[in-house]
Formats: sequence, C-alpha cells, structure tokens
Amino acid sequence: MKEIFIRTDIQRKWIQKIENLRNDLIADSKKIDEQSLFPFSNFEKLRAIGYPQITLPKEYGGEGLSVYDMILLQETLASYDANTSLAIGWTLGVVGELYEHHLWSPELLEKFSKEVQKNVFINRAVSEEQTGSPTRGGRPGTIAVNTSNGWILNGRKIFTTASPILDYFLVSAWIEEKQQIGFFLIESETPGLSIEETWNVISMRGTGSHDLLLKDVYVESKALVEYPQSSFGGNHINGWILHIPATYLGIAQAARDYAVHFAKHHQPNSLNAPISTLPNVQQQLGKIELKLDQARFSLYGVAEAYDDSARRKHLTNELAVAKHIVTNAAIEIVDLAMRIVGAKSLQNSNPLQRYYRDVRAGLHNPPMDDMTITKLAKTALEQDKESLFI
Repeated sequence: MKEIFIRTDIQRKWIQKIENLRNDLIADSKKIDEQSLFPFSNFEKLRAIGYPQITLPKEYGGEGLSVYDMILLQETLASYDANTSLAIGWTLGVVGELYEHHLWSPELLEKFSKEVQKNVFINRAVSEEQTGSPTRGGRPGTIAVNTSNGWILNGRKIFTTASPILDYFLVSAWIEEKQQIGFFLIESETPGLSIEETWNVISMRGTGSHDLLLKDVYVESKALVEYPQSSFGGNHINGWILHIPATYLGIAQAARDYAVHFAKHHQPNSLNAPISTLPNVQQQLGKIELKLDQARFSLYGVAEAYDDSARRKHLTNELAVAKHIVTNAAIEIVDLAMRIVGAKSLQNSNPLQRYYRDVRAGLHNPPMDDMTITKLAKTALEQDKESLFI
C-alpha cells in the first residue's frame, strides 16, 4: 500500500537506500531488545549514507526533504528496527525544525549547517523527573548561571534519547536573572557532561534514553542559542514531530507483515489448507488492513497539509490527532496480529511480543492522548458560532 504515497524519485531513491540496509537493520533487532543495547552499528550505517542530514535545507547543503518525505522514510526504517527509527528521528526533527523556523541566528544556523553536513547527531534534552513531559509546561530544574565569560550549568535530564551517540545536546535550563528558559548547545565531550545509563524499560529498550548529567558544565556565552516561547523551541506548529507516529506505524506494518506470512504458511494437521483460508482469520486480517489504511491516510494527509504553506495556517490540532490515531491504531494492529498467530506470539523468540511492547511506548511520547482530546474539545467550543442557529 505504501506505493500509493511514494510521489517522487527522491523519495524512491532514499527508500531504496534504507531497503538496502534492511537485512543488517533487522539482524540485530532481537539482540538489541533482549540486552537493551544501543544500535551503534545501525546509526553508523545511516551516517554512512548521509541520513542525518536529509532534513537540512538544500540552501544549507542538505537534502532538503520535507516532513512528508521524512515520515515516509521513518516508517520504512521502523518496520526494520523501531529503536533505530525513533532514536534517529529526533535528529531529523530537531534539524528540520531549527532551519524551517529559523530558531537561531542566521550566523549560527550557517555555522551549524557545516556540522550537520558531517552527519552529526543532535537531540533536545528537556524532560526532567520533577517536571515530567515539557509539553505540560513545567519549569526545568536545570539551572544556568551567568558568569563574566560564559555560563555554568547544573542539572539532570531524563529520557535523553540516543544519548550514547549524540554529538550535540540542546539543553533547556532556567535562567533566573531573565526569568525564562534558554536552550544551550553543548558538545558531548564538554567537561562535566556525562551519561548515566538509567534506561531500563520494557518498550523501546534500545533507544538509549538515559539520563544526562550536567555538573558545573562551563560553556561560552554563545552557547545560549535559543530563547523559546514554549517548551519545545518557539510558538509555532512543528510538523517535524510526526517522526514519532511514523515510527509506530512502521511497527504496525511489521506486525501486519508477520501475521500475513504466518497465516499463509501455518497449517495445523486438522486443516486441509493454511489458516489464511479461515473466515475468522480473514476477518482479523481485514481489520488490520482497515486500521493501517486509516492510520496511514491520516498521517500522510496531515504531513501533506503541513508542507503546503497555504494550508498550514489552517492547522490547529491535526498533528496531535494524527499521532493519536496512528499510535492507538498501531496498538490495535499488533494485538490483532497476535490473535492470528496465537500463543506462539508470546514466545520470546517471536518478534510480535517485541512489537507488542514497543508500540505501548507511543502512548507516552508527546503529545499525550488526554491533552489531544482536551484541546479538540476546547477548539470546538471556541469555534462555535451561535449566529448559525438564530
């Protein structure tokens, strides 16, 4: 079905590049999950083909791919290894947002583009134990103190995805004298910066979302690169967050593919044909296809609207809606796939049990379901026009 959504030669070229890595990406997925390993090898393979710079605009020396392009590639990547997709997606999203919305000074954007062309990895470090998700507006406990020639930062960040391989951290910190949040661009080798390997979860075990520790970290004054109006870097709609649901859609596709293959080849001795001929199994497979269609058209439709500057201004909650629809559909799709496969799906050697655990993580990636539903209700109330009924 994905062929429906491939529209350009550039998209096909990059999909082919990822498909060329398919066997390598899949090979270590089981080991990555079982041992909670970070997929260093996968990241280096993607670095080798220039993947980290695909969302850097062409005028800055990158590939200049759009949000739509990105989710098409991220979905494909996630169907091979979800940990790799989610982890590298943050680099793609950060770079895309920075340059699309010009969140830094022109001089800094130009300078950093040279680093992106080297295929560096970057992510924002924003979540903290006491504040929870930054989307809920908590003030960071990480503090930046101004000195005569720079800044001193102290604090701890949680859920710092891809931390073992990041070249740059974009760290949010509270600046007391300014009574606001600032973002500091900090290189990974900076003294006082360290990673504490705390990531011990049942879902997305290989994303390396460890704690980032900052102990008397000194940075020059110019490291303060951004004064956001919101927790995620500015008061704007950020379509690049769609890399998140794209990953969970990829997991759902992988579960679907496994279930279809199993149904076509599994034939108990009580049957004269594979279980794919059974009406109840066909009903389950049909439900999977229906939910995949619904999720995919929702996600790609929103991405297409976002990439169209004339239509983007009309977007309100659609990005959050797409994430909600895709994530919850992915959970249902994996469940249906497991019902088809039966008890075998619970075996540790079966990838479905991994997909089952991994899709659950989507519920806890921003934006959360409750916030999406509440915003939809508030928007509907704000848009009500009583004059229509007079």
